[in-house]
Amino acid sequence: MSHAAQAYARTSQTTATPREIEAQALLKAARQLQEVQTNWNGPDKKMHNALLFNRRLWSIFLTEAEHNGNPHALEVRQKIANIGLFVLTRTIEIQLDPAPEKLKSLIDINCNIAAGLAGRP
Repeated sequence: MSHAAQAYARTSQTTATPREIEAQALLKAARQLQEVQTNWNGPDKKMHNALLFNRRLWSIFLTEAEHNGNPHALEVRQKIANIGLFVLTRTIEIQLDPAPEKLKSLIDINCNIAAGLAGRP
């Protein structure tokens, strides 16, 4: 990558809003999960890494939703926590009994939340 491209990448990252960063992270996780689903090879390293990235991302969201200093309304925080718990539970189910169709719910959740963060319907 050229120096100009690196500088642009650093600048674009520092000017992104928290909502944009969250949406980008959710879409990255969704892309990883979609790639695993599309190129299903069973429970392999790609599946493990995609699930791990998604689980870590949702663990961050859960931690922030539980934080008393979070500026969002309690109702919003509870909904995020409920979705996060579903994602973590579904991840465990997939790890215990892997199947490509089980990834769809995680992909859909990430894409829908990212669209909401980006202000898209």
